[in-house]
Amino acid sequence: MLKKLVGPIYPAFALVWRMGRARIEQSVVLDVQRALEERLVDGSWGAGTRLPAERRLAEMLGVSRNSVREAILALKTRGLLASRRGSGVFVTQRLQTAVASPWRQLVVDHPDMRWDTLEFRRELEAATAHYAALRATQEDLAALAVVVERLERAYVAGDKAEEHRADADFHEAIAQASHNSMFLYLHSSMVRMLREHISFNLEGLDDPSGKITAKLREQHLRIWDAIRLHQADTARKAMLRHVDFTRDELARRESA
Repeated sequence: MLKKLVGPIYPAFALVWRMGRARIEQSVVLDVQRALEERLVDGSWGAGTRLPAERRLAEMLGVSRNSVREAILALKTRGLLASRRGSGVFVTQRLQTAVASPWRQLVVDHPDMRWDTLEFRRELEAATAHYAALRATQEDLAALAVVVERLERAYVAGDKAEEHRADADFHEAIAQASHNSMFLYLHSSMVRMLREHISFNLEGLDDPSGKITAKLREQHLRIWDAIRLHQADTARKAMLRHVDFTRDELARRESA
């Protein structure tokens, strides 16, 4: 009698067990996929970054290599990752080009769109400065300090090319220090367009007298000081004044 009962029950029990195990494994894969996506979104892994080996990722995340492999495959299917024969798995340009390319080309082709971009930057950068002041770690502040030193040297030397690069790096470092995944996503996705826009504006603020450069230098230092001292509201207002100054000076020159 017992054999008659166990006979049909065992296959059913085995099927349920396998289904439960499959669900658990799929859940682990989704968790790994989310963990990898977070690194793409927050800028930890920018375009062109080579991912750690599967074994290393499995150790970092505390999962099996098979779970890592399946998560990577899912991201490859979405075009976010790509394999290079003999080299490994790399982050693609998809996150950047999906947002940056159309706007970057429009700004280049239609200079008047600088005003729309300045409006967008005003809101985005004020928010990133606010949260950077709240959340910046010692490591973030050290990275910002290096960029501020580069800006200072460029101002003193009159090196406009380096000033443009350091200016863009300054704003990018602030976004990193905000530790907000959406700000980081927008910044990392649009970084090339924003760099071109910053450079474009600085060229429009050509300043033989040095007065404009002195103002910009002062504004950057005020933003830096507010973030360094963790004064969130002051950092936000300082960034707003900086972007508004750029907008107003460009508008004044255009109307003249």
